[in-house]
Amino acid sequence: MVPAIFGCSGTKLTEEERAFFREANPAGYILFGRNCESPEQLRALTDELRDLHGRDKLLISIDQEGGRVARLRPPHWAAYPSGEAFDQLYQLAPASAIEAARAGAKAMALELSAMGITVDYHPPLDLRQKGAHDVIGDRSLGHDPMQIAAIGRAILDGLASGGVAGCIKHMPGHGRSSVDSHKEMPTVHASSDELETDIAPFRKLNSALIGMTGHLKFPVWDGVSPATFSEKIVREIIRGKIGFDGLLLTDDIDMEALDGSVPERAERAIAAGCDIVLNCWAKMDHMQGICERAPSISEQAAGRLDRALAGTLVADNIADEAADLLAKRDELLALAGEAA
Repeated sequence: MVPAIFGCSGTKLTEEERAFFREANPAGYILFGRNCESPEQLRALTDELRDLHGRDKLLISIDQEGGRVARLRPPHWAAYPSGEAFDQLYQLAPASAIEAARAGAKAMALELSAMGITVDYHPPLDLRQKGAHDVIGDRSLGHDPMQIAAIGRAILDGLASGGVAGCIKHMPGHGRSSVDSHKEMPTVHASSDELETDIAPFRKLNSALIGMTGHLKFPVWDGVSPATFSEKIVREIIRGKIGFDGLLLTDDIDMEALDGSVPERAERAIAAGCDIVLNCWAKMDHMQGICERAPSISEQAAGRLDRALAGTLVADNIADEAADLLAKRDELLALAGEAA
């Protein structure tokens, strides 16, 4: 098995993709808006991916946070708010915010499961920082580490109760970024003591089954390599100080923050200690290059992958419960609007 998650180019597999994926046997797949035309089409695509490998427990993933990061949108799928909505409610009624986040996440999972999706790259545990770039911004669950951990735990629990594995991101923290890592490399000039605040939510939720690195440099920890390529940060900070022992994915290795060719990036990330690389854009030459340069998935990473997927399921249809959960979420979120 190749330790990579690959993207697909369209709403159905091409003959070239079908042959390549069957031979490469990647750890999983990621979906984007380009792959999601209708519920019937999307379920057919994910069914084909499962049939291709004969794996009932296949990692088929998506970025479905809510707000501006949502690959599935109305009219075919429900709308979900950004993290900021739960932050605002938490200021008024913490318990209500936690319950709203849990209900919304379960409804989301019921919808994803019916589409054949088993992993959601959600929740982000990055602290919102004043003056930072808005690449995180309203996606954040707040400014306080323990608040973020509390809401983040509710989201993980809600997703799991609907048969979907969540993923904490972006370790060791993206909230201080002054630039967009999709376009250039952020360098975080903060002390070890200051960064204790950033890693606190991740440490609190270090039992999560899946986590994702961020493409940022932290000179106080590693003066040369960004977190995704840094053996020191992976070993001493993510696995060490944070204590995360789940499946560790990279953020998208196509992002312009990183240097070198995409296959070289994949090789460096695996060498640094990441379990699996995320390669989103379905460029055949990149995917073929990753297969050539990356080693087979390690036994330890394969075990983590199995554990991450053990509780996932694929439903026959969207459970009727989803509508009630969304109504409950919206009723609770309305409390913040009434208070304002």
